[in-house]
Amino acid sequence: MKLFEQLARQRNWPDEERIVLDQLQKVANDVIAPNAARYDESGEYPSESVDALMALGMNGIFVPAEYGGTPMSYALYLECVKVIAAACASTGVIYATNFNGVKPLVDFGNEEQKQRLLPRITKGGIGAIAITEPTAGSDATGMKTSFTPVGDEIVINGSKTFISNGSVAELVFLFGKWSEIDDRRGAISAVIVEKGAPGFSVLRTERKMGHRAAPTVSLAFENCRVPRANLIGEPGTGLATLLVALNKSRPSMAAHALGIARAAFDDIVAYTNDRKQSGQHVIDFQGNQFLIADLASELAMTERWLDYVAGLVDGGASEFGLEASIAKLRASDLAMRMSTEAVQMHGGYGYCSDYRVERLMRDAKVTQIWEGTNQIHRQLIGRSFKVK
Repeated sequence: MKLFEQLARQRNWPDEERIVLDQLQKVANDVIAPNAARYDESGEYPSESVDALMALGMNGIFVPAEYGGTPMSYALYLECVKVIAAACASTGVIYATNFNGVKPLVDFGNEEQKQRLLPRITKGGIGAIAITEPTAGSDATGMKTSFTPVGDEIVINGSKTFISNGSVAELVFLFGKWSEIDDRRGAISAVIVEKGAPGFSVLRTERKMGHRAAPTVSLAFENCRVPRANLIGEPGTGLATLLVALNKSRPSMAAHALGIARAAFDDIVAYTNDRKQSGQHVIDFQGNQFLIADLASELAMTERWLDYVAGLVDGGASEFGLEASIAKLRASDLAMRMSTEAVQMHGGYGYCSDYRVERLMRDAKVTQIWEGTNQIHRQLIGRSFKVK
């Protein structure tokens, strides 16, 4: 593991960030990882694990100090997602989705909105972001949820599907279309829907292959009323907000996928060093050494690319969409390959739930689907080279 120890040293965290990581790693080892299999089997919300994160103040690292946060670097946030996801993918995606739903409020909300809403997050509230609809997946411009202004309120009608954290969120960052704008793209707007808003309900909770403890739900808005004060920006400015939000959430989900990949790699190394066949440790067979070398190389390079993307964000870069797509694409493909190889390396044991590699493989699959399918990311990256 010297390769990855050297990579970790290269990150050279400031003292306050190193303290956060050390505290988080202890919680991951003592609370989150030991409960992961139990929550996966029961499908219950991992309240003990999430509560432990909130007790550390983990929401505060992406909220400005004036709203109760203790802001730190985007690079640290991504590292935290990796640590949590390696211990429990369900808890990891709950935390990552929390960021994805709250960061657009930090970036685009006005002062009144941030003063009123963000303290609920720093005190441990959970956020969600709602984009996908039954007829609008990769093409978000096809969404049909409507926002109709009525006096000092906005009336929302429509539905959203596959919404992570939707049933536990204090705040939902919701995208829809302004009824007074007749334009497929130009009508897209964003509002904050608070928990308990009249007309806001959870229709169903999905039963999933993986991430069983992380709630994924369908939401309904039936004449749901929210204050006009909860409108983010102006009517019709939502598409720009959406694109910026995705550019920051995609590296977040890449970090989540890398957490799964790292857990699977650690299990491969541990098992092959322990298991013997034909009088030799499994790692002594050259074919297995070649496989581990390839997996280690890809993991190291993908982690380094994510470090590069984090540096762009922390450095104030205005354009990093393609870099974010590459990170999400490569990290999620690696998570699936790594976990599949981990199951294969464990043989029949890997196919049984007594070993976590079975769970890691189930958890890895969706990382290639959400935050834009990997086919969409390949299209985005490939067409960027077209000469105009």
